[in-house]
Amino acid sequence: MRALEQVSWGGPGGLRVVEVEVPSVGVGEVLVRVGAAGVNFADVMQARGTYDGGPRAPYLAGFEAAGEVVAVGSGVTGVVVGEHVVGTGYGAFAEYMVMADVVPVPDGWTDEEALGLVLNWATALAALRHLGQLTAGDTVLIQAAAGGVGQAAVRIAKYYGATVIATVSAPKHEVVRRLGADHVIDYRTADLKAEVLRLAGGGVDVVLESVGGETFRRSIEVARRVTGKVIVIGAAGGESSISNWELNFKHPVHVIGHHLTTFIKHAPDLFADVMTELGKLIDAGVYPPGSPTVYDLADGPKVLAELEAGVTIGKLALKP
Repeated sequence: MRALEQVSWGGPGGLRVVEVEVPSVGVGEVLVRVGAAGVNFADVMQARGTYDGGPRAPYLAGFEAAGEVVAVGSGVTGVVVGEHVVGTGYGAFAEYMVMADVVPVPDGWTDEEALGLVLNWATALAALRHLGQLTAGDTVLIQAAAGGVGQAAVRIAKYYGATVIATVSAPKHEVVRRLGADHVIDYRTADLKAEVLRLAGGGVDVVLESVGGETFRRSIEVARRVTGKVIVIGAAGGESSISNWELNFKHPVHVIGHHLTTFIKHAPDLFADVMTELGKLIDAGVYPPGSPTVYDLADGPKVLAELEAGVTIGKLALKP
């Protein structure tokens, strides 16, 4: 089969198209003929060797895909050959992929339209509602709001009655406004702390933080004292830290880490609740079929490089 292999931790330029054997299905796994693979910033981090727990180079790249089940391993229940599913694992940038945790593609949706169901929408919903305890009347700061998770988060927050402050670069402002964001800030030119506090008064109730670096510290600074929650879902801009002394005296806020794979593993009942709620959002039209920008598998290095440079908008996909 055709696949994209990361030959070294040198970033997107380390990807190459290879021909390899179709993987074998194991216990508790399903083999999926990939219809479309999602591209996420986690792929960029993995290509740089900064994604914790990921495979060591060389490896078949990609975490997310949707497609048709062609084989089912022993111990698997509720999944049958011929069913279309979306899920995560390793080696998604290929014609075939082995997955352990899958969910059905919604009725009437294509594989491409279902990308993001788990990695983007479930991440955003779990962060805002189940961890951030978002309620009507809250003010939410969504960092990197034009990406896959960010766009889902804007829609979700508005549906549940929140005021949304979104950060994106200037060329992406109109995209985020169309999704319903109440205020849009150009993170490249604005004084983020001053602008958010001006808009939110005493601070925001929930921050969806995916940027890291100095932006992580700004997120801590603009969260409402005592009750504000900062949900950390990524570290695209690098590591940052805050001390126990600062949390005690200077920034008494809630800092909550959220990684979807860990969430599924350690809180399966809570994840089931998330998926049930996502189904209601689909029925309500809040979560429409996705419309990713689709590229050929061979364009993977270029797509990841553009994602890393921050010039892409919305969901990205590769067609094997």
